[in-house]
Formats: sequence, structure tokens, C-alpha cells
Amino acid sequence: MSVLSANTEQQIEEVLVSSKMIDASKLPIAKAEAKKTNQPLLGYLVKNNLITDEQLTKAHATITGVPYVNLTQAHIDPKILSLLPKDIAERYMAVPLGEMRHKLVVAMLDADNIQAVDFLSNRIARPLKVYVASEEGIRRILHQYDARLDTNMQDAFKKDFSASPGSEQDAGDSKINSKSTIKNLVEDSPISKALSAILDFAARNRASDVHIEPLEKEVKIRCRVDGVLREIMRLPKNTEPALISRIKILANLKIDEHRIPQDGQFTIRADNKDIDLRIAIAPIVWGEQVVIRLLDKSGTSLQLEAMGYKGRALRLIRNAIKQPNGMILTSGPTGSGKSTSLYALLQEIKNDSINIVTLEDPVEYKMDGINQIQVNPEVGLTFASGLRSILRQDPDVVMVGEIRDKETAQLAIQASLTGHLVFSTLHTNSAAGILPRLLDMGIEPFLIASTVHTVIGQRLVRKIADPGRLSYESTQPETEAIQATLGKLLPPSEKELAVVSQDLGYKSLPLSTQTAYTLYKGTDSPDTPAGYRGRMGLYEVFDVTEAIQALIMKRATSTEIEKYAISQGMVNMRQDGYLKALDGQTTINEVNRVAAEDMA
Repeated sequence: MSVLSANTEQQIEEVLVSSKMIDASKLPIAKAEAKKTNQPLLGYLVKNNLITDEQLTKAHATITGVPYVNLTQAHIDPKILSLLPKDIAERYMAVPLGEMRHKLVVAMLDADNIQAVDFLSNRIARPLKVYVASEEGIRRILHQYDARLDTNMQDAFKKDFSASPGSEQDAGDSKINSKSTIKNLVEDSPISKALSAILDFAARNRASDVHIEPLEKEVKIRCRVDGVLREIMRLPKNTEPALISRIKILANLKIDEHRIPQDGQFTIRADNKDIDLRIAIAPIVWGEQVVIRLLDKSGTSLQLEAMGYKGRALRLIRNAIKQPNGMILTSGPTGSGKSTSLYALLQEIKNDSINIVTLEDPVEYKMDGINQIQVNPEVGLTFASGLRSILRQDPDVVMVGEIRDKETAQLAIQASLTGHLVFSTLHTNSAAGILPRLLDMGIEPFLIASTVHTVIGQRLVRKIADPGRLSYESTQPETEAIQATLGKLLPPSEKELAVVSQDLGYKSLPLSTQTAYTLYKGTDSPDTPAGYRGRMGLYEVFDVTEAIQALIMKRATSTEIEKYAISQGMVNMRQDGYLKALDGQTTINEVNRVAAEDMA
């Protein structure tokens, strides 16, 4: 919005009051505070959430007589967006909305700028119908430019890689026989444009992985956003060799090797951030599949509370990291946030008085004050050999990225027995599954019982997006599921409610006897697919007490250990998820998607 005159500001104030967008009694106090801090009144009102940017824009539109449009939930057809190039749209903060009576409807931040309107009209050679919109609304539409992959790129593929009849580049039989041919292909602009567009799209949409999957007649590209894979585009089959070769060259892999899996890495600059990429290539029936993992450190919090740890689980973990030795182990499937949990623990204990050494594959987050070692099997630096070297460096705390085999497990246990605090991860289905997994690796039960003192199980669920979050009363099946899952945690009367809420780490919780519960869901939009944005953890944590040590010595199953831990107060992952659903952070359906049934 352009700089406003004093008269216009006064008119906007009157509109805000008359339309009841703001309480008139709050204006004198706001004016005094704005004057004290030398801020424009309208800017002060927005900054302090007394009015929204949308309300201010609407009020200004009322004064100027320009029609107003709210774009915060709008979704524009990609064909309409293509009528105005993104660079022009960003420069003039103007976005196309549709067509009306042979005119292009455009929303602008500064609709009074006649020169900008004339330029845009001449640029697209069409008359315009201009609306005014807020900066937030226009930026949401600009983000939709990034949320689509340019269809012109696919046209370029079809043009540049289309096979003429009888040519060697026939889509079904495309072969690359020489390194010079590969070099020419990978330097071709459509391939570079394709890979850059795919990776930039993934970075802007917070994707954790990109899957490039050859099919019989085409190549499918999918991105994993908030734990869910979504197809974003398909490419002609004859682009596959050049695209895969381009990735191999960037990752310093063998471009003429198609028979065995290869792993590599490289770094890109996307969405104004440096992002590390981990490349995994494997031969499949129709070619070579590529999975690219994106490691973006900028948006990750390493605070335990921010990651979703609460109540009893948080207290157990903080007590565990105060111990001078022993093992803290976390479990879960690939991509469940195990390494991030360990980094958060290191962040909590890091100081100049202790020596922390880590052994990782890969080093996902570079942290000051911690000595981090990257595993490199090609030169003989494995978890086992690296751990032997670490123990000669006088560490106080050791983090082993993953216990994959018996040798690494034995060395980690020896480290914990000799006065070191050891953090590590295993791939199991639950926290209780860690202990039988170590038995399965051949570790003696008395060693496990003597060293492991805290175990963590975790999964990641999608969070409800704050904008557009809606509340509703639970249905009968949802109510029954909540009572069946949380019946042993939620009290039946108000008398115990405050104590239970505090113990579980929530400000307020409902009673177990209610006939319905307040739940929440998100609003589907281009920025928040299915109403979700971002992820958080579900956790189960328990200490290895003397009773559990006795179960380990008897080689008890994970089910027996988990049942005992729950009987002693452990909140399992499903219960943790339901508590977070009642707190408005996620949904019951999302918890059911990732968390197992209560085994108690």
C-alpha cells in the first residue's frame, strides 16, 4: 500500500470503526502508543493484531472506491497465471485472477498506480479490470507460481527430445553409448532447466524427498511433502538417460554404471537457502530410480518442546541426559526424526566443559562446539572403525548415527560401560522393540540391562495449519476411539483434571466421561494441502527400571516390555497423538495413519 495522506488515514480510521473492524475505545490508547514509538497508527494497529492486513486493505478500498478482493484462500488456474510472467507480477505486486468480458482481472497491492496499470495492460496487450488486494493475499498467489511446474518445460522436452522415425533416440530403446554423447546431453538446457525446476519446486514446498521413477513409456516425478508422496509431473521416456546422467555427474557418480546401486551427494542453492542433497540410485525394471533427499537445516527447531516432547516424556529425557554414562536410544522408521531428536539432546547438554564427538552418515546438521565425523566406507571409515577411533579421543559424550550391526552395538555398549554417555538410533517399530532388537544382534542380556537406561520411540504426523483451522464436535466413532485410547489417562472428574493436565504437559484436558470432544481440522488450500502444514513428533519414552531389566534378562518380547512400561505410566505414541489432537495440533485421522493400536 502506498504512503497515505493524513486525510486518507483519518477516513480509514472512520471506516474501521463504523464497520466494527476495531473497537473505538481502543483507538485513543493505540494512538498514544503509536506516537510514543514514532510509528504510523495504521501500521501500529496491524503490527499489534488490533486489525488484520485484510481489514486495512478493505477499508482503504472503501475510501478509494476500487473494488476489493480477498485472496487468502484463492486458487488460480495455472493457465491464468501464465498470462502474466512471474517476474512482472512480483515487480508490480499484481496477479491475474481470471477473465471478465474480454478483460483480464488483475489484483494489485497499489491499484492507484495508473502507470503500473497502463504498463501491465500494454505488456499483455489486453484491457484490465483492476481490484485491490492485501500484500499477504498477493504473495499467496505469487507462491502458486512456484507451486506449479512450467508446462512450457515439458513442451521443450517433447520438442528437443522427440524421436524422429527410425532414429536411435526412439523412446522405448534410447541408449547412450559414449561419454561424449552423455556430456552433450547433460549440458543441454532443457535437462538443466528440468532438474533445477524440480529441485526448486521441492525446496519451496518443503519436500523431504524427490522420487524420479522410470515407467515403461514415461518418467514419473514425485515429492514427499510432510511425509506424503505426491506426483508433480511426468516427463517423456526419452529424457530419462540425460536426466539421470545429469544427476550422476553432479553427485560425482559413475555415469556409465547402470547395473548396481550408487550413492552420492551435492549441494544446491534453492529458495534462497543452501540445501544438501543425498542421492540414492538403484536399477529397476524400466531403468534407474533416483531418490533425492533434501536436508534443509534452516527450518528445523532443535528445541525439545518445539519438537513435541511434553510432560512425563520430557522429564524422563532431561533426567536421562544428566547421567554421566549409559545409553539413550531412539527408534523409528526412516525419516521419523530420530537424528533430529539426538541433535536436540546434544543441543541441551552442549557446553565447553565436555567433549562431544559424533559419527554420522550423513552429517545432517553442522553444530558449533561438537566434533562431527562423516562415515566413509570407501576409505574404511565405518561406524565400527570410527567408534574405535572416537574412544581414543577422550570423549565425554558419543553420538553414533545408527547401530546397524553387532560390531557397532558391542562397541557402543563398551563405550557406555567405560564412563561415556552414548546416544544412538535403531530401526524398530516401538521404543520397547529396541531391547529385543539388541538381543537379536547377539548382545548379551546383562549388558543391555546394565547400559541402556532410556529408550524413545517416535513417529512424525502432519500438523494442522494455523490459518483456516476449524473446530468441531467429535463424531460417535471418534468419541469412542478417544475414550478407548485415553480412558486410563483422562480423569473421570474435575477434581483430578488439573493435576493430570499438568503431569501430561497440557494446560487443559477434557474428562474421560464426556459424550463428545472438541477436535480440530484444517482448511484445504494451495498452501496447506488437506489442511496440514509441517510435521511434529509423537513420542513414547520410558526408563529401563529394575523390573524392566529383569524382563530383559528373561528375554521378554517387545509386547511384554511395552505392556509393563504402560502399566508404570508410559504414554505410548497413539495416546500422545490423541492428546495432541485434543490440543488442536493434529487430527485423529492423522494419528491413526501413523501410530499403532494401544497394546495395553
